[in-house]
Parts: sequence; C-alpha cells; structure tokens
Amino acid sequence: MTAKIEGLKTKKKVLENPPQTIQIKIQRRERPDKSSYWETFEISYRRNLNVISALMEIRKNPVTKDGKKTTPPVWDMSCLEQVCGICTMVINGRVRQACSALIDDLLIESGSNVITLQPMSKFPNIRDLKVDRSRMFEHLKQVKAWIELDGTHDLGPGPRMSNDEALQRYAYSRCMTCGCCLEACPQYHDNNYIGPQAIAQARLFNMHPTGRMNMQERLEGLMGEDGITNCGNAQNCVKVCPKNIPLTKAIYETNRDITLNVLFGWLKK
Repeated sequence: MTAKIEGLKTKKKVLENPPQTIQIKIQRRERPDKSSYWETFEISYRRNLNVISALMEIRKNPVTKDGKKTTPPVWDMSCLEQVCGICTMVINGRVRQACSALIDDLLIESGSNVITLQPMSKFPNIRDLKVDRSRMFEHLKQVKAWIELDGTHDLGPGPRMSNDEALQRYAYSRCMTCGCCLEACPQYHDNNYIGPQAIAQARLFNMHPTGRMNMQERLEGLMGEDGITNCGNAQNCVKVCPKNIPLTKAIYETNRDITLNVLFGWLKK
C-alpha cells in the first residue's frame, strides 16, 4: 500500500545549484499614450517564490539592477489561488497566471536566472503589466452568458440534469475570464473574433435545461462578423488554458448547433 501511495505522488522539480540572485526583466509603460521600455531588477533568491512574491519584493525597494531609483511596478492581483484570473501576464514568453508561476520552475525551464515579464498583447495596456480586459466581459454580454430567471414567482424545483451533463457543464464553468486563451489565439486581434472563452460560456448556458430557452439568442450572438466562423482551429487555446477547459470541444459543439439552427431553425417559426 505504501508503495502504491508513493507512486501516486507528483514529482516536484528541484532546482540544483540555485543562484544567489534572480533578475526580473519587466516591460513597463507609464500610461497608455507612452511608449514601452524595459527595466531589470535583481532580488535575492529564495525557494518557493512565485512571480507575485518577486514583484512584491521589488515593490518594497524599486531600484533597478543598475542602481536607478524608479517607480514600483504595477500589476493586477487578487485571490493568489489561480481563481480570479486577473494576474495573467506573459512570463518568459508564455501567457500564464503570475500567482501559480513558481520561480524555481521558471529557472529550471529557462536554464537562466533571468525572468521576463510582459503584459498581455491582445488587450489595451494601462500601465506596466496591467491591461484592460473589459472587452472579454462585453463578449459575454454579446452571447448572453447568463440564465434568465423570473424571481417573482415560486416555480418549484428546477429541471434535473444527468451526472454526465453536470460534469460537462462543470468543466466549462471553471473559466475565470483570465484571457490566456485569447492571448495565445492567432485569430484574436482588433475585435475581429469573439474568442474561445465566450464560445465556451455560450455552450455552458446552452447545455442548461433552463438556459436552452435562450439558446437562439446566444447562437445569433456568435454568428456576426466577429463570430465563431473566424476560428482558425489553431488549438493554442487548450494548450495554455490554466483550467484545462475543453475549449475546442465547445467550439465544435457550438458550431454544430449553429449549423443545425441555420438549416432547421425555420421549422420552429
């Protein structure tokens, strides 16, 4: 039994010969109308640091590696548990959450003591690592990613769902609107594509027994010039999603629903 338990344990990456210091290279911007620039900071290495911890160390004493006194770097954070999604940034060239990006893992992956931090490029840059993700929430409005409820009457218990359907919906419900899928998507730029996160949320509510009543409206929200047909099937979204949401499955199933609606929707009229 002990051997079986040991076999189930996840092997943790161990950094051999850790450096004395690590360098954090940050792409910065004072405000939206200014040009971006780079600053490099150096902090002492400690085990089990994440990127947020490193940024907080820099904030205590914002002095660059060259000894220049500067302003503290700006970024977004909240839950620190990979739930809220707002600390998303590009770390060593890959989009991910800063709270779950461990310094030890990054040093092992890169083979260097330099960590590069950049803001997401698909959203308006407000300052430093902080971006405006409001267009993601506008896309959720476009597909009506909610269930209409009339709270003025007691309608009794809601419709039942099978365990299989509930599990499928749970996978989609884990989306935290972080923006990783949109940053990695080659089709998402200049509002020409609504993106996989909105499509997956439309699928989530279309699968709900009550949500199906507004399925037509959600599908119509995905049939515009920025709609689902702009997906190029690059499948980058599933590779970077921190919640392992089956985004390509949602796109396929929603595309199927749209096709059936176009072909047979007139029968419902």
